Amino acid sequence: MSFFSGFIQRLPPVTKNLAGVCILVWAVMALFPGVDRALTRWCAMYFFSSPGYEPMQLFSYMFLHSGFTHLFFNMFALLMFGEVIERALGSYRFLFYYLACGIGAGLIQEGVSAVFVYKYASMLPADAYAEICRTGWTLMHQGLTFADPTSATLNALVNTPLVGASGAIYGILLAFGMLFPNQPVYIWFIPVPVKAKWLVVGYVVLELFYGLGGIADNVAHFAHLGGMLVGFIMILYWKKKGTFNGHWFF
Repeated sequence: MSFFSGFIQRLPPVTKNLAGVCILVWAVMALFPGVDRALTRWCAMYFFSSPGYEPMQLFSYMFLHSGFTHLFFNMFALLMFGEVIERALGSYRFLFYYLACGIGAGLIQEGVSAVFVYKYASMLPADAYAEICRTGWTLMHQGLTFADPTSATLNALVNTPLVGASGAIYGILLAFGMLFPNQPVYIWFIPVPVKAKWLVVGYVVLELFYGLGGIADNVAHFAHLGGMLVGFIMILYWKKKGTFNGHWFF
């Protein structure tokens, strides 16, 4: 038995199957451009007022990824931290936690986007917003956008798809930091181990910095923070109910 096959067999079922589904979806999308376009159209998440929005996208978006690098880092974190959290929570509770963090991340990203949509829509005539949503959807699929900067920004907010498991993954990272706060974690660009709780704090600070700074890096930073927020609330609730026998893990 190879190391890789042995590692896969040792993974608990939910972590293994979540990673398997994400990898399979990415592989199909990479191999078949027509499927790629169809899944992005129907399963990626769009803003509520976009012509492309469907309620099921709050669930389906977390199983799509924008490329191999995006997939690799999410799945690496899922396999490294998800295994530990699934064993701590149990498989059914872990699956609920993962999906709740992903859906919560999507909702919070939509809410934050709504603030920016309102900001830019208020700069335009009252009837311009609906037209931008409708016309912009067609332009985006042609690789085009509006010449006016305000209209172009509004179109990007409304009609750009959101994909990835990052919100759920950040929820798992948050759970690891709360349940195993003093567990040393090795990061490849830091020569000494960092305690899990400080790693989580560092991620929160970075996501707030990039999100509030409005840095245009095509990353949904508030979705990451949203997944962590939902996870934080759930872990505190379960601790209060005695799920962890009244103590944290160390």
